[in-house]
Amino acid sequence: MHHLYTHPHQGAFGNGLAKLFNSRRFATYRRAAMSRLPFMALDSDVVDVVYMNWLVDEALAAPFAPPGARLWSHQGRTPLTVLTYRHGHFGPRWMGPLRRLMPSPLQSNWRLYLAEPLSDAPPIPTVAFVYNMMDSLAYVAGTRLFSDALPSHWPARFDFRVTPNEAIIGIAPGEGSAPRLAARAVRAAGAGEAVLPPPWSGMFNGWPDAIVRLASQDAAVVEVPTAEGAPARSALATIALPVDAASVEPLLLDTHTLDCPLLQRLDADPEALCFLLPSVRFSALSERLLRASA
Repeated sequence: MHHLYTHPHQGAFGNGLAKLFNSRRFATYRRAAMSRLPFMALDSDVVDVVYMNWLVDEALAAPFAPPGARLWSHQGRTPLTVLTYRHGHFGPRWMGPLRRLMPSPLQSNWRLYLAEPLSDAPPIPTVAFVYNMMDSLAYVAGTRLFSDALPSHWPARFDFRVTPNEAIIGIAPGEGSAPRLAARAVRAAGAGEAVLPPPWSGMFNGWPDAIVRLASQDAAVVEVPTAEGAPARSALATIALPVDAASVEPLLLDTHTLDCPLLQRLDADPEALCFLLPSVRFSALSERLLRASA
């Protein structure tokens, strides 16, 4: 499974972390304990959310979605989104004003879109997580040890900056399980002047519709490891992400800077649809395991 963790640096410490993060026994004990407790809602005042979207081959992308999932597609192509951003004091809601003491890590979330929710999931817009990276090992450990729905990876290098002129992303996996990405996008004209390129115009009714469909999602699913021979299971997380479509700015990808083996593997179209969401309040509201697939 592509969600299994490999540390970016060889050695006893990294190997020990990988063994712990991938432990099915630990996950079983943690689920038994946390199922008796209410979910701890998390909040973050996110800034500089850069969305990079590509149309990829539906058949090649399907194995990255949980079993039983059907991807939203058009003429055999399905959107893959890479959204990269900086958290704003990501931590428990119960901390109130003290949440400002929490760190603000970088995160890159790679996802596909479901045509309809999985069985046993609520009827709301849902994505399937392909990869999640964070630049903080502490947060990666937290997501690995206390969550099923966000199996994060820790890359060897994670660079991200947004300036008045451009957005630059650099993710280097080292010897670890994070994917590689290098890309630069230039800040373009106002959203009101944005026009969808031909590969995308068949999927959406104009620029505002594309923003809403790609950015406004209410749930995410991810396959979780199970014992050999056991039915497949998926975890569901519900979130709140109230996107202000009017604040979104279009970006233009500099294709000469793009380096991402996964996009090549999935036969991605060269024409990317990119935009910047300056800020948004993110909340993680719930998490649970869905019933096993038949």
